[in-house]
Amino acid sequence: MIPAAFSYQRADSADAALAALAEHGDDAKLLAGGHSLLPLMKLRLASPEVLVDVGRLADLSYVRHDGDTVAVGALTTHHDVHGSSVLREQVPILAHVAGQVGDPQVRHRGTIGGSIAHADPASDLPAVVLALGGSFLVRSQARGEREIPASEFFTGFLESAMEPDELLVEVRVPAVPGAGWSFQKFNRRALDWAIVGVAAVSRNGASGVGLVNMGSTPLLASGVTDALGQGASVADAAEHAVDGAEPQADMNATVEYRTHLAKVLVRRALEEAGG
Repeated sequence: MIPAAFSYQRADSADAALAALAEHGDDAKLLAGGHSLLPLMKLRLASPEVLVDVGRLADLSYVRHDGDTVAVGALTTHHDVHGSSVLREQVPILAHVAGQVGDPQVRHRGTIGGSIAHADPASDLPAVVLALGGSFLVRSQARGEREIPASEFFTGFLESAMEPDELLVEVRVPAVPGAGWSFQKFNRRALDWAIVGVAAVSRNGASGVGLVNMGSTPLLASGVTDALGQGASVADAAEHAVDGAEPQADMNATVEYRTHLAKVLVRRALEEAGG
């Protein structure tokens, strides 16, 4: 498939990218690694009139440890997230899961911000940030910066709380050195999207559980954490894995199969994380 015609702009700064978004509005789309947007354009599911290339903005590629928080620039590649010594020490689940994304070529081009902003329920990293209780810093030319909790960010299938003129600039997660964690993922082949995935983090007697591919958005398994908070065993809490979820049938799994997988993987994740 060939995408519809578009014009191309390369932004040399975040401010230039924001100016382009302000000028073109809904007609513009940001291009970072391109692994999500370009396939949609080839299928004519997205037809932006203007592509604003932000892939070379070095000022949005970083990992910084600031007290109780670790900040990751939105244009930090999956490869750099995986290899970050700061993340391996302070937020090891995020470093680990970034190393599971795609293949080496994808990890060297794809960015954490692109993965988050695409808001794909089958993507691994949104579930991790949800489990950690993280947040996202977005910026617009007109309104400046605002921070959106991960629990409020994903609003629908491939939709987020970001406005058309906003740029995701930073992912913020709590530093959790020594916390228990686990990432469980079931797929047919190594590079396939997860049929179901589970990210679990346990610290100071509290747990966070994020679900992959269990609804139209990345999900928090709040039923599981509520049950644990009320003293339920791991096995009993895992039975609440699908509370509030909307598993869909597709060529890989029936609703019943996904439901069963979610319960099994949540139990395994909680056992490994020490939930």
